[in-house]
Amino acid sequence: MTETAEQRLEALGHSLPKVGKPLFSYVPFRRVGDVAYLSGQVPRLADGSVIQGKVGAEMGVEEARKAAELCALHLLAVAREAAGSLERVEFLKVFGMVNATPEFGEQPKVIDACSQLLAAVLGERGHHARSAVGMGSLPSNVPVEIEAVIRILP
Repeated sequence: MTETAEQRLEALGHSLPKVGKPLFSYVPFRRVGDVAYLSGQVPRLADGSVIQGKVGAEMGVEEARKAAELCALHLLAVAREAAGSLERVEFLKVFGMVNATPEFGEQPKVIDACSQLLAAVLGERGHHARSAVGMGSLPSNVPVEIEAVIRILP
């Protein structure tokens, strides 16, 4: 019997967060045919608060990687809602933004935590094209925000 994405997620010690209601005028995802665009996800904790801090100043790479991993869990939760099941999700593109000091240059290492978790949970369907860029600031001073484009399989 083949292990499901949900079982792999649990084996990794994770569970998906509840998809929260957007705070502003947007939706968690927008579907066009078999493609869905997932809104940017921030490292929101179960109590509704967010991890905060500028990478390279108030936090290091490892803390930022944990924030990126939390963003990945939120992306997976939204993807599951869009597709009905993680078994129908294929990640096509991830766009990762890192709130960092001007001299910080390890954005790919931070966003790689998201990429690694997606691949660990979804296997080949978790591999994706990616951008990892630095930003001067992000909403609520979060260290990371990540958005994605997925394909919903039949």
